Amino acid sequence: MSKFKGNRSKRNKPAVGAQSKDVLDSLDENNPVIQMFKRFAEELDDRHDRHERIVKLSRDITIESKRIIFLLHNTSTDVESKRDSILKEAKLRLENLCANNFKSIALELQNHDPYLYHRAFTSGMQEFIEALCLYQYISNDKIESWECINDQYFQYENANDMLLNLLFTQYDFVLGIADLTGELMRKCINTLGTGNVSDCFNICNFVRAINTGFLGLSYSGNKEISRKAYVLRQSLSKMELVCYNIQIRGSEVPKHMLLSVIESQAAENDADEGFCL
Repeated sequence: MSKFKGNRSKRNKPAVGAQSKDVLDSLDENNPVIQMFKRFAEELDDRHDRHERIVKLSRDITIESKRIIFLLHNTSTDVESKRDSILKEAKLRLENLCANNFKSIALELQNHDPYLYHRAFTSGMQEFIEALCLYQYISNDKIESWECINDQYFQYENANDMLLNLLFTQYDFVLGIADLTGELMRKCINTLGTGNVSDCFNICNFVRAINTGFLGLSYSGNKEISRKAYVLRQSLSKMELVCYNIQIRGSEVPKHMLLSVIESQAAENDADEGFCL
């Protein structure tokens, strides 16, 4: 236990000598230099408060986006009416995030440099892009471009009807798509469990096209993109294993048992200590 317990207020006070006390007492509060440093302190406090507000908004976006992703995984069903209702609810919740949370961030950044606060909301932005692109793929078997998403979801108006553009970088878009591939891998396996093997090949080909795009990127020195590209390749390998077993062993194993066969084979591969791609 700290010996300073109970004396925190005394410990945090600056220790000054008698001569320094005289200097502090004789300071003129109206001195231009003192006034300048007071303004600096106010600007720093304002920046820190704004940063904390944006972090809280981003955290709420992340939580809601994860819930939307969980909801979208329930679309692996043969009941068309249930699938449509899930997609309708997901679209409404995505639009609410844009109209409320992201708009609040855009208003917070009005007349401020958004790059100073980018790290405060980039995680929420990436999670939202992951949820949005998963919704777009399930609905239309494709995802929209960065330009379309930026124009459709991140353009707002303030109280004076002035146009506000929330900072949406290509970096956030690429990282969000990289996270999307993990969810597509889960959807591929879930789809196999329902016996819909054709969708497994479609999802695998789609993720293979995304991986081809990542191979064309130059991300040397960027640890975040490099890490997510590695996870992307792992997800693609799992999906290719699924498609391989469907193609090779699909005729000898019933469809409802394919998933258990693939899971057992994946466990054997994980136990292998030899060379693996």
